[in-house]
Amino acid sequence: MDAIEIEGGKPLAGEVTVSGSKNATLPQIAAALLSAGRSTFHSAPDLADIRTMGRLLQNMGARVSFERGTLEVDATELGNPEAPYELVKTMRAAVLVLGPLVARCGRARVSLPGGCAIGARPIDQHLKGLQALGARIELAHGYVEAIADAGRLRGGRILFDLPTVTGTENLMMAGTLADGETVLENCAREPEVVALAVALQSMGARIEGAGTPVIRIHGVTSLRPLDLEVIPDRIEAGTLLAAAVITGGDVLVRRARKDDLEAALAKLREAGATITEEGDGLRCKAPPRPKAVDFITAPFPGFPTDLQAQLMACLSVGEGASRVVETVFENRFMHVQELSRMGADIAIDGHTAVVRGVPRLSGAPVMATDLRASASLVLAGLRAEGTTTVHRVYHLDRGYEGLEKKLSSLGARIRRVKGASA
Repeated sequence: MDAIEIEGGKPLAGEVTVSGSKNATLPQIAAALLSAGRSTFHSAPDLADIRTMGRLLQNMGARVSFERGTLEVDATELGNPEAPYELVKTMRAAVLVLGPLVARCGRARVSLPGGCAIGARPIDQHLKGLQALGARIELAHGYVEAIADAGRLRGGRILFDLPTVTGTENLMMAGTLADGETVLENCAREPEVVALAVALQSMGARIEGAGTPVIRIHGVTSLRPLDLEVIPDRIEAGTLLAAAVITGGDVLVRRARKDDLEAALAKLREAGATITEEGDGLRCKAPPRPKAVDFITAPFPGFPTDLQAQLMACLSVGEGASRVVETVFENRFMHVQELSRMGADIAIDGHTAVVRGVPRLSGAPVMATDLRASASLVLAGLRAEGTTTVHRVYHLDRGYEGLEKKLSSLGARIRRVKGASA
C-alpha cells in the first residue's frame, strides 16, 4: 500500500485550485440512472469513489467513460438494476442508486453499504421513505430489495427523523419520477443537496425548496440526460485553508466558495487567520501559531463534521486549550490516537475532546483510519519536526484528488511512497 511521507516545518505559500466535489458528483452520477441517454459531467474529480461509482453503473448495463476530468454515463440500457457487495462495501454512497433505480426500473437490489469506519450510518430513513412512496422493501442476505408493485412509485409525505444528506438526495431522486407530489420534511440543507436539485431541474424535474428544511417534488413521467459542471469541493477547500493555518502560511485557495464554508471560516478567523475573498477564491494568512477555539460539529449550515479532524490538527499546536464536540458521528475521534503519537495533547470524554496546544509536534509513522483522519494526519505532518509517514492513504485517495501534489506546489516537502509497508 502507498504511504505519504512529509518533512514538516515549512509554511505554505502560493495558490492552489480546488477540485470538483466528490460529495456532489456521486449523487449526480446516480441521477444519470433516471434518464435514458448520455449524461456528461465536466470537472469531475478523479477519485477512487468516483471510479467505483462508474464501475457500479457499468455493472448495471450503463456505458461509462472518464477522461481528462470529463465523465460520461450512457444509461440507456439498464438490464441489471443491482449493486453488488463487492462494489458497495468500499463506498457508502453507493446506496444512492437505490432511489433512482426503483423510480426508473420499478425495482432494485442493493447491498447494504460500507465506507469509512466512523460509526453507524444506517439507511433506515431511506427505506422508510421509499415505503412511503409505495415501494415494498425486503432485507435478505445483506441486500435491500425494493419493488414498486404498481411499476411506478407514487408521491407521498416523508418526515426524516434527523436531517440526512444521502437520505434527502435518494428520496429527492426517487420522487422525480413518482406519480404525484412528494414532500420531504426535515431535509438536509448541504450545498451538495442543492447542487443535486439544480442538476435534476436541468433534467426536467420539478423541485422546489432545496436548501431549506422542506422540499417539494412534482413527479414527471420522464427526464432528459445531464450536462453539468461539478461544483468545487468545499471540504477540500477547507482542508487547504487549514493547511495554511497549521503551517502559519499564506495561501490563495482558488474556487473556494465563501457561502459553502461560513461556519468553518468563522472558526479559522477565531483561530487568528485573516481570510479574504480574492478573485474566484479565498486567501488565508495565518499567524505563527493558531489561537485556541471551541467548536461543535453540526449539519449544514453548522460546522462540518468532515472538517473536524483537520481543525483539531491545527488546534493541537494552538495557544491554549480548545474544546471539540462531535455530534454527527459517534466514532469520529479515531485520529486522536495517531495525533497523540506525534506529541499532541488530546483527552477524550465521550463525544468531547479537549485539545491542549503544544509548541511543536514531532514526526512519526501514523496510520489513517478514515478519509478525513487521513487529511488531519497529513496536516499535522506539515507542521511536525522531522519525518511523518502516513500509512493506508487509500482512504485519502477516496476523497482528495492529488492532495500531495497540491501541497507540494505550495512548498510542502511531501511525496508519495509506492508500496510502503505499514
